[in-house]
Amino acid sequence: MNKIIDNVIEAIERAGLVQVEVSARHVHLCKQDLERLFGPLATLSPKRELSQPGQFLSQERVTLVGPKGKKENVAILGPIREYTQVELSKTDCAELGIDAPVRESGDIMGSAAITLTGTKGSISIMQGCIVAKNHIHMTPDSAAKLNLKDKQYVSVELLSERSIIFRKVLVRVSDSFRNRMHVDFDEANAGCVKGFVLGQIILTTSSKFSVS
Repeated sequence: MNKIIDNVIEAIERAGLVQVEVSARHVHLCKQDLERLFGPLATLSPKRELSQPGQFLSQERVTLVGPKGKKENVAILGPIREYTQVELSKTDCAELGIDAPVRESGDIMGSAAITLTGTKGSISIMQGCIVAKNHIHMTPDSAAKLNLKDKQYVSVELLSERSIIFRKVLVRVSDSFRNRMHVDFDEANAGCVKGFVLGQIILTTSSKFSVS
């Protein structure tokens, strides 16, 4: 059985296919902000593991507050990071009254401000709120098979009930990754992403990978 699974995974990768996951609104916290929100010596309590190795959904939640409204019970993902970052969809931004830019995760310089509230306090960050650019996490081995490089852009066609093509999808390569494409809820709704959905990586508008 394991051999069959390995062969299927190999065929999927060789064909330039990637599983598409929906990334809901969430927060990454630095240690200082975690303690300001949840008290001195606070830590994140893992609730369940995420698809990317070492990352997890925590038990703790925050409320996000913007000029026009708030979002309660927003997920915090662990482990803690060097900088606090809030990732929203464009619809979230409109409802909160926040003009967050579309950015790669970690690129927060000059991004939007927002207020976060935890069980022990609130903080207002002057930057750190973004709409995460859709992207593909990929291992070096898989990237080499497809002749892809870190920070390269590709197009991806969603093989779903409503097939659409995303252009300028960022490829991120690391040996700490598991192959997945991440889209936000707005993008998922546009492409009818629900359950198990694959995306076809396209290098140009006229060529796709194929199983040899």
